[in-house]
Amino acid sequence: MKQSACLSKKNHTGDYATSFFVYFAAKKENMRKLSMDELNRISKDDFKQADKLPIIIVLDNVRSLSNVGAFFRTADAFRIGELFLCGITACPPHREIHKTALGADETVKWRYFDTTEAACQTLKAEGYKIFAVEQVEGSVSLEDFRFEPQTAYILGNEVEGVSEEALPYCDSAIELPQAGTKHSINVSVCAGIIMWELFEQLYLRPK
Repeated sequence: MKQSACLSKKNHTGDYATSFFVYFAAKKENMRKLSMDELNRISKDDFKQADKLPIIIVLDNVRSLSNVGAFFRTADAFRIGELFLCGITACPPHREIHKTALGADETVKWRYFDTTEAACQTLKAEGYKIFAVEQVEGSVSLEDFRFEPQTAYILGNEVEGVSEEALPYCDSAIELPQAGTKHSINVSVCAGIIMWELFEQLYLRPK
């Protein structure tokens, strides 16, 4: 049994420009959720020894502890090499970070820097290219961006975005295409999209 809903959008004149159908399939009788044992989750010790993507995600003054925890949880899922925590970004151990990270704050490698500028200087010294995830002139739309190893990605404060002090160190910028009224995505959600694309290109389908 299927249920359909017609979704329409209007253009600036108020006319219906396009319409399309979204189908919601009823749950199949043979579909079931996998048990924890069937997920083949590795232990914390095995994860620490496993190969990681040569990628660093930089948290540029991320304020929310829940967002910081979400960064750790997603970085664990997609084998990100390291997180750089900068400025006002809180660090583990912290109860609120741990609650959202579900323990990934104990598996993902991280370093703290007083300023994002100091983090960028370290990245350059270690041979990383740096990319801001930000809406700036000359940014590359995500669907056109090709991820490479030995790169770092800066995600900024929930209100101010990537700091001005960090931009001069960036080789380029990535922008997420959007079609809504806000042109703004929660920073941890944005990070999840970026990390998934990294994982898909560099881990699942490497060229």
